[in-house]
Amino acid sequence: MMIEKINVNKQGGARLTMRVDGAARGNPGNAGIGGIVSDGDDNELLSFSEYIGETTNNVAEYSALIFGLKKLAQFKSSSIIIYSDSELLVQQLNGFFKVKNAGLKPLFEQARRLLSKYTGVTIYHVPREANKEADKLANQAIDGYLAGNKDIVKIEGLSDGSHEVPGQKSFF
Repeated sequence: MMIEKINVNKQGGARLTMRVDGAARGNPGNAGIGGIVSDGDDNELLSFSEYIGETTNNVAEYSALIFGLKKLAQFKSSSIIIYSDSELLVQQLNGFFKVKNAGLKPLFEQARRLLSKYTGVTIYHVPREANKEADKLANQAIDGYLAGNKDIVKIEGLSDGSHEVPGQKSFF
């Protein structure tokens, strides 16, 4: 179930905020991603909700970030603030935790490449309660899939090929 909302007022250099979340029911299990991009005045510019197939929660978290960063590229911002309830993702991207899982390494590298395009990046870990809207969007994607919407988004960088399903659509 692809839910995407984009407001047309693109920012010119302003700092943007992105809240992202990945969810997996089971680990691995059915997974979805969700996120919201807002401007400096907290006006929502974009939101997304996508089913990504069966994978782990950590892969879903990275997939949400990567998908959101690719969507964020349409805005002319040089600086971003990212909020995630995944402590692992935040600590790895901030350099405090090593990426030990071979399946996460390509996603970590892809996220780092996308983040390197910005002159200012701040990534914060927030409690799940402070990330409710992104969590809701990620879970809506799973619910939509389980209700019969069989669209799957392919996330580049996954080494296991779990998202390569005939007839799937790709936004990358």
